[in-house]
Amino acid sequence: MRIMNLTLTTTLFRPVGQKELDLIEQSDWKSFPPRLFWQPIFYPVVTEEYAIYIAEKWNTNDPNSDFVGYVLKFQIDQEYISQFDIQKVGGKESLEYWIPAEELDNFNPHIAGPIEVIHVFRAAH
Repeated sequence: MRIMNLTLTTTLFRPVGQKELDLIEQSDWKSFPPRLFWQPIFYPVVTEEYAIYIAEKWNTNDPNSDFVGYVLKFQIDQEYISQFDIQKVGGKESLEYWIPAEELDNFNPHIAGPIEVIHVFRAAH
């Protein structure tokens, strides 16, 4: 008899621009790239709606995002993510985890399955 080891996961979302998406694609959709020197935290968000808001309203107006916003969806080990507190950074839907940049190498192995692109927004010309 074979007993399967089931890991409970939590669904999170991440708004990103083109450069970050390209790096995620290079990882075969398995991990997020290291943060830049001026980015002390990695912030996956709790709701799809909040990720859409950031991708559509911020990324599409940001030259560093190449004026495009992607919403990514991924699963993370529930036990692992529970060590971090959810941060409320605005309205009731503005909920995100603050993962210290130096923790990202530990975060990535806890992603279950591929990171998926679920929405794309481009700047209006």
